Amino acid sequence: MKNHFLKSAKIALVLVYLVIIAGALVRMTGSGMGCPDWPKCFGYYIPPTEISQLTWSKNHTFNKGQVIIKDETLLVAKSNFTTKNAFEPSNWEKYTKHNYANFNAFHTWVEYINRLFGALAGIACFITFIISFWYWKENKKLVLLSFLVCFLMGFQAWLGKTVVDSVLSPFKITTHMMVALLIVALILYIINYCKSTITEQKFESNFNKLLIIGMLITVIQIVMGTQVRQHIDNEVKNGVTASILWLQNPTIIFYLHRSFSIIVLVLNGYLYWQNKKLNLGFSKLKIVLLLIGLEVFTGILMFYFDFPFASQPIHLTLASILFGVQFYLLLESKKAKLN
Repeated sequence: MKNHFLKSAKIALVLVYLVIIAGALVRMTGSGMGCPDWPKCFGYYIPPTEISQLTWSKNHTFNKGQVIIKDETLLVAKSNFTTKNAFEPSNWEKYTKHNYANFNAFHTWVEYINRLFGALAGIACFITFIISFWYWKENKKLVLLSFLVCFLMGFQAWLGKTVVDSVLSPFKITTHMMVALLIVALILYIINYCKSTITEQKFESNFNKLLIIGMLITVIQIVMGTQVRQHIDNEVKNGVTASILWLQNPTIIFYLHRSFSIIVLVLNGYLYWQNKKLNLGFSKLKIVLLLIGLEVFTGILMFYFDFPFASQPIHLTLASILFGVQFYLLLESKKAKLN
């Protein structure tokens, strides 16, 4: 079973990134409230496809917990029953988590697929945790780290519930994203920990410090990016449907986010130059520069070309991958120090 541990951890990492991508698509399409309840969707394990499934009708059987929309209100069935000729309020109770009562089949299924990816990632993390027990006698740290990943996946699922219950609170959305990055970091740590301690990289103190600063700036950029996205969401809620107008009156966070991209580019360009000059062997810095270049490019596309299709989720996905690569560089630097 030990031979499968590293492979399982890598699969879990890929699935976690797929959840991040799916979450970005949910945000882009405005599907965050596609399923107004959790963990089911309108009280169903498999979501409805038509509004008729959420509309009261006579001689229709409802199961406990299933939801209908009546008078712009979500009502939940108290028990299993079959409706009669007239609506009986005693069979229903009002959904109390929030008062959002809209149905859009596209939004519902986008959000549902996001949850499916989350479940798959959770299963992969749990399998990794189970396999880790084969290391218990020789390396308890791997078992504990794998358990922490599973715990955070459960916590992340709960956070997803609170995001829905809060009708997409900006603070909770940002927290949701930060926990996802923490899970990525832990899985990367596990993967790096399992690999050989012999490395081709050389440790250099100042270079290592700049790596840390570069990664922290990326995290700050991601946080500010979620705030910029929230500003756009608010514009849409306020009736501004034309994408060309979304950033017509941006907040200060937007300007900081844009300015920080220059700092990120210069700092990592300097790291690349130092790596080459000192022959430190950190080849992944090429990937970092490529990702930053693509980040800047998609940012320009969004601002100057009115948010082309998929530019937003691509921008967020690139940022999360950039964080992962930078964190892995730090792990390589740490391992080089121990050699």
